[in-house]
Amino acid sequence: MSEARLQLAVLGSPIGHSLSPALHTAAYGALGLGWDYSAVEVTEGALAGFIASRGTGWRGLSLTMPLKRAVVPLLGSLDEPTELTGGANTVLFDEVQGNRVLRGFNTDVNGVVEAFRDAGVERLDCVRVLGSGATAASVIVAVSRLRARRVDVSARTPTHAVRLQALGVALGVDVRIAALDSSRAHPQPDAVVNTIPGGADVSVVFAESVMTHAILFEVAYDPWPTPLVKSWSAAGGRVISGVEMLLHQALVQVRVFVGGDPDRPLENEGAVLVAMRGSLTPV
Repeated sequence: MSEARLQLAVLGSPIGHSLSPALHTAAYGALGLGWDYSAVEVTEGALAGFIASRGTGWRGLSLTMPLKRAVVPLLGSLDEPTELTGGANTVLFDEVQGNRVLRGFNTDVNGVVEAFRDAGVERLDCVRVLGSGATAASVIVAVSRLRARRVDVSARTPTHAVRLQALGVALGVDVRIAALDSSRAHPQPDAVVNTIPGGADVSVVFAESVMTHAILFEVAYDPWPTPLVKSWSAAGGRVISGVEMLLHQALVQVRVFVGGDPDRPLENEGAVLVAMRGSLTPV
């Protein structure tokens, strides 16, 4: 990879709260690469035009919702997690025989897996997921890698979550759907993962026995702490912050942007991860 000053950005709307510029800037600094990584406000309708207008100095993009699904039709190739989930959070501007090719990756799956592992969770059996969007799909793939056998999805619009059951079939995971405000009884989960944006009212009440037994993975990191995190902590339960997911998915994005391969570790990757973590304000 050339050491030319390449351009990268995270796109979304809103995007001002994103911690991705701090993470990526720290990573490229640790790698000795003078690359520019910024945050750019881009709506779903403007995404195709923005991508098409990028010049040869652009290396890649990070995407937030709702752009993760909107970008898929624009991509020339998809990695397996993107094919499974239907959403890509990473776009690599690659070149094949002189032609630009857009390669799509989903690094959120790895981000969830590694965040659980950092918290000492190596295996799960039953998981409850709040929300049914692109992040929920990534969570289901991730927990399947931690050998989860059942996932109960609580969706604001259950009819929109049917595709998650098909995903479960593909993964060998029993995915069951219920309304977010349903009073239906759920089995005791090992983990509860909230994929609903942090500013939204989850309107789900958990018994103290659930909060003290299950670890809460709150994907949101702004605002923090969320009401759900506050109740979990007050009950003495364990919480994983969405910052951990953000950190680990960003590390894989850096692998993609630097070497074109999400599975190939960076040179001196341990030091890169330390620099990235050091760029964040503790949550």
